[in-house]
Amino acid sequence: MRILILLLSLMLAACSTDQKTLLPVDENTTMLNIWGRQNNDAQALYDARSVLRRPLDDATMTAQQQQTTRSDDNSTKALFRRLPNPDLEMYIFPHLAGSEGVPVPGYTTVFPFYNRVQYALPGERTDPL
Repeated sequence: MRILILLLSLMLAACSTDQKTLLPVDENTTMLNIWGRQNNDAQALYDARSVLRRPLDDATMTAQQQQTTRSDDNSTKALFRRLPNPDLEMYIFPHLAGSEGVPVPGYTTVFPFYNRVQYALPGERTDPL
């Protein structure tokens, strides 16, 4: 009985807190103000990016298209060059194999670093820095 009274008094004490003291709210901040600030930041970012953009003239565009278009001249050239895939050498120490303990001498094996062959995009740098 005492535990029940204690629990009820604790619950009533917890419910007696005021929301404004627990979670203060700024009356001047509305969703419209928050949205406006966010939108202004996005607009400023867009303006800064548009200053950095440069127009693409027809000569540059044609030159870029000719680099990636197949023709008789460049049909044998690889547009998508293979990215470097270094070979790793691993030394296997002498050991006993199987349940009968057959001795296996030490040896060296070579395997590629990546499982799959990776290709670069046209114009992407493939040589090391």
